[in-house]
Amino acid sequence: MGRSNRGLTLIELLIVLAVIGILSTIGLLLYGNFTDQARTARAVADIANLSSEILTFEATNERLPNNLAEIGRATLQDPWGLPYEYLNFALGPLGQQRKDLALVPINTDFDLYSKGKDGASQPPLTASTSRDDIVRANDGQYIGLASGY
Repeated sequence: MGRSNRGLTLIELLIVLAVIGILSTIGLLLYGNFTDQARTARAVADIANLSSEILTFEATNERLPNNLAEIGRATLQDPWGLPYEYLNFALGPLGQQRKDLALVPINTDFDLYSKGKDGASQPPLTASTSRDDIVRANDGQYIGLASGY
């Protein structure tokens, strides 16, 4: 009579562990991409709402707010835990305006943006630290990743 082999060999066990490891890695990568997209979407929505509140303030007061505190949003943080950046061109140094590839300002009234995942930024959207920023451009006609503008 033959003996039946009911156990796993070492090779079979190693193959199962390798497959589990590969699937876990793929899952973590997909989860990371999903959370980045969700955070970006939230920042886009926040910037759209802030922009609307700023323009409402301007219509009511015949001027733009000096800062986000004037519209009650001083403590609002982006999805990465940093404050949103706001620059009223009437008040600030014009050299700090966000600029496109040709170094032309991307807005004529004010800049509003999140520094994105890396938490760093520079005025030109083409700077490596600015590519992940979520920006308001074309006076609000575009809100999204700087790399997509």
